[in-house]
Amino acid sequence: MEQSEKVHCLIIGSGPAGYTAAIYAARANMKPVLYQGIQPGGQLTITTEVENYPGYPEGIQGPEMMIDFEKQAKRMGADIRYGLATKVDFSSTPHKVWIDEEKLIEADSVIICTGASAKWLGLESEQRLNGYGVSACAVCDGFFFRGKEVAIVGAGDTAAEEALYLSKLCTTVHMLIRKDVMRASKIMQDRVRNTPNIKIYWNSETVEILGEKKVEGMRIRNNKSGDEQEVPLQGFFVAIGHQPNSDIFKDWLTMDEAGYIQTIPGSSKTNLEGVFAAGDVQDKIYRQAVTAAGSGCMAALDAERYLSAKGSI
Repeated sequence: MEQSEKVHCLIIGSGPAGYTAAIYAARANMKPVLYQGIQPGGQLTITTEVENYPGYPEGIQGPEMMIDFEKQAKRMGADIRYGLATKVDFSSTPHKVWIDEEKLIEADSVIICTGASAKWLGLESEQRLNGYGVSACAVCDGFFFRGKEVAIVGAGDTAAEEALYLSKLCTTVHMLIRKDVMRASKIMQDRVRNTPNIKIYWNSETVEILGEKKVEGMRIRNNKSGDEQEVPLQGFFVAIGHQPNSDIFKDWLTMDEAGYIQTIPGSSKTNLEGVFAAGDVQDKIYRQAVTAAGSGCMAALDAERYLSAKGSI
């Protein structure tokens, strides 16, 4: 017999959006239950120093900051649990969500904060040096490479934007493009080409990121000639896109072509009543801890209004 439980507010995911939603929902007496998912703390647990979140003048380690968020949510009375949402049925209310394929939660309201995962190149050296010079977020980590040489991989608008951002901080930005064309918009391409300290390598792929304890360089191969070369540098940024963690919702919620859940502008509301989305799973533009936290607050307030109108709380 399947276990089942009825809750007022179910929060799926535990990054800044999920924990902030839990803090607000708990204070509003919604008795939220939060399932942490596959990566408790979200993407911030794979970053080291966070310097741009307000209120931490000395900066803070990403994992430590997420522990603070979790403690605060618990102190407000949120019920925080290990577990992964594996299936949903949003055909009727209360909404049904299965955890770890076995436990059924029936929820009057659901707040989805499942985030997005950076796409990686899949190199052993990339994983080993992640957080030690390898990063998937130039806006988050570029500051640490002020006055240094860095590389960025990617050919889209995000890669071009991040290359330009890094060019203002770093001495040289080595930009690797796999083909002989860029996917970025014409205006972004022109900006990159006209920036003297961005060096573009066409038809180039990374073979290995060099360094034992931290990034010291990269070995790259030209796809046309097969020639390899080593380039010394201190930072390596991957900008080949993000994948929103939204697969289990695809039969129910409106998404864009990349799989980001679409919310009604100015709110956290999805196309289904009582289902809300916050953080990176619905935000491909900003993707910052502070914007995720802000949208988590919006989702809890939207859910509270929804439950109040229904007379559920």
